[in-house]
Amino acid sequence: MKLKIVTSNPGKAAEFREGLNHLGIEVEHCSIAYDEVQTSELEEVVIKGMEALRSKGLSNFIIDDTGLFIDALKDFPGVWSAYVQKTIGNKGILKLMENEENRKAEFRTCIGCDMDGETLTVTGVCKGSITQSEQGTEGFGYDPIFTHDGKRTFAEISLEEKNEVSHRGKGIRLLVEKLESFRSAETERN
Repeated sequence: MKLKIVTSNPGKAAEFREGLNHLGIEVEHCSIAYDEVQTSELEEVVIKGMEALRSKGLSNFIIDDTGLFIDALKDFPGVWSAYVQKTIGNKGILKLMENEENRKAEFRTCIGCDMDGETLTVTGVCKGSITQSEQGTEGFGYDPIFTHDGKRTFAEISLEEKNEVSHRGKGIRLLVEKLESFRSAETERN
């Protein structure tokens, strides 16, 4: 099985490759521009993105939308996480969180997969908290300010370990379950 990972973020592509390759799923990084609809729901962003890519003739692909949802900021930045990362970055989030005791947050990733024209969607969640300062050099985006275990940020752990505990890693495992069910059902039909 071969799937295209549609993203401009090489870090995301690496996480998908790490999560899917050992299952015999060949992953091809594909950077195709498409309009990302901005709504308040990750799944709606993914579904609309899939429709846009299909209209360009693409099939057998995966896209995702990820958000960092911070309790004290009423789930901000949420679906606007990529934009917020580009504009105020981690330093801006830490500034918004100054003097805030409630540092609970969670990452959510909605993954959409086009499999021979069928739409499969899953959502992975990783609960954690926002640190007081940036820590670590690995990963990308909000990784230096998010900790899942209260000890280390995502930027302080290996990609393998991150995939075991992260929102995207959990989403990938849920997607694999759906893909396996899809393949089994397809085999039964043939």
